[in-house]
Amino acid sequence: MSRIRELIVLGALILSGWASLALPAGMTPDQALTFGAMLITLSLWGTGLVPGYVASTFLFAALILAGLATPQEVFASFSSSAIWLVVAGFVIGAAITQSGLGARLGALARPHLSKSYATLIAGLMLLGMGLGFVMPSSLGRAAVLVPVGMALADVLGLGKGSAGRTGVAVVIAIGTNMPSFAILPSNIPNVILSGVAEQSLGLHFSYADYLLLHYPVLGVLKSVAIVALVLAFFPARLQPAEAASAAASGGSGRRQGALLGLLAVTLALWATDQIHGINPAWVGLGVALVLMVPQFGFVPPPVFKSSVDFSMLLFVAGALTLGTVVNASGLGKIIAAEAFAVLPFQPGRDFLNFMSLSLLGTSTSIFTTMAGVPAVLTPLAPDLAQSTGFSVQAVLMTQVIGFSTVLFPYQVGPLIVAMGLAGESTRPLLKVTLSLFVITALVFLPLDYLWWKLLGVI
Repeated sequence: MSRIRELIVLGALILSGWASLALPAGMTPDQALTFGAMLITLSLWGTGLVPGYVASTFLFAALILAGLATPQEVFASFSSSAIWLVVAGFVIGAAITQSGLGARLGALARPHLSKSYATLIAGLMLLGMGLGFVMPSSLGRAAVLVPVGMALADVLGLGKGSAGRTGVAVVIAIGTNMPSFAILPSNIPNVILSGVAEQSLGLHFSYADYLLLHYPVLGVLKSVAIVALVLAFFPARLQPAEAASAAASGGSGRRQGALLGLLAVTLALWATDQIHGINPAWVGLGVALVLMVPQFGFVPPPVFKSSVDFSMLLFVAGALTLGTVVNASGLGKIIAAEAFAVLPFQPGRDFLNFMSLSLLGTSTSIFTTMAGVPAVLTPLAPDLAQSTGFSVQAVLMTQVIGFSTVLFPYQVGPLIVAMGLAGESTRPLLKVTLSLFVITALVFLPLDYLWWKLLGVI
């Protein structure tokens, strides 16, 4: 596998060198160099040959040292709302873990999840879906739910190496990640899409409209399919066990109640952003500020230092920068013109256009990982809108279908992290992701199309 990754990156280096000399598709020298830097960065992100933050740092250095962009342009991504929404997610996740609120919620749910294996799997999926509304961080949700799920597996006789224990790990990994693609502030690709659309196109997404458009199919129906696939691929039976106590150990009940209240207010503000007009990132930043005050004790300084992942911030900033530079350099229009020559886009053929745009996002994510899709495709949205007859907003929303349709686990970092936290291999995930891709292409995409038609989006 490492050899294949190296060959892919080597191929990107050769192709970028050729582009800088041949100037394909009428590129200027600067555009060709930018295209080469983009190819190398995407190959590094896609293969995971080096950590994502190293690839982002390469992009920053290449653009500045080659004079392809000014430092102000390269680092403008750090002023994006997307970055601060990620920071807020880290802080909120740390507060839930540190206060013991996550453990208390798990303990309260435990008696209800112990009735049968199917109840356990469905219940853990529901918990993952629920956490998606209050924790804007897949990693944070996994960090809260994985220990609870693994403890339940031990208590209920699903020992190490059993299919049932693997099923628990898989449903938590996917349940804390995939449904939240349909919730605007809850996953990094969503955040990057929002940030790039804001920076490149001046568009802002409504939390409520985004949720209504995506959650019925991508959130609810896909979650039902995931539960069915986990039960089919990892069958098991629970051994009789005494019901666990609902009393949570550790943590201050008063502090947990205060945090729960804060999270309720945060969710209410996120859900009503079209009324008050405050960006979800700034709502999250305000809540994070309250949680970081040492005297309140939600996120003490040592916890903050260990919870905010600067490497992830660099990765997100790199994705935002790539999208901005692709748009500003004119590469977006060149790439769009080449793509349009082979894609079957045509105004009036709405279903074919919808399917093509959705699968374009999915296929792009194979090379860029999910977080890279918005950076590559968002600058092309105006041209795609003109070719399909869709609105720019509708074109952007098809990306959500694309980057929420996972073929390979490596495309989504939190899936890998969650399985690692559970002490399980990532290979079992592949059964579910590939099967879910087939179901999505054959069932969920047509259903999504009908739902969008009903809402008048297309």
